[in-house]
Amino acid sequence: MPKAVWKDIVIAESDDTVVVEGNHYFPRASLREDVLRDSDTRTYCPWKGQASYYTLESSGNRSEDAVWYYPDPKDAAAMVRDRVAFWKDVEVLD
Repeated sequence: MPKAVWKDIVIAESDDTVVVEGNHYFPRASLREDVLRDSDTRTYCPWKGQASYYTLESSGNRSEDAVWYYPDPKDAAAMVRDRVAFWKDVEVLD
């Protein structure tokens, strides 16, 4: 089952991921709330729409904007609605 690991902490795990452009998008409900911090960062993808981010924080460790999601994806990217993906120092294991 795919899982996202950050600083030896499993922050998401699900057998219901969607792979888009090489990234596993996990159901939002599978993500641990206790390590998330809101971020004001926004980026734009021409075919998916505007992305929002979360920063990870736990035990004095912090990873800025390591989690992204599309709160209102374009129709072509409907498969990522209510899902999150990871980068930076988060490792996704199959």
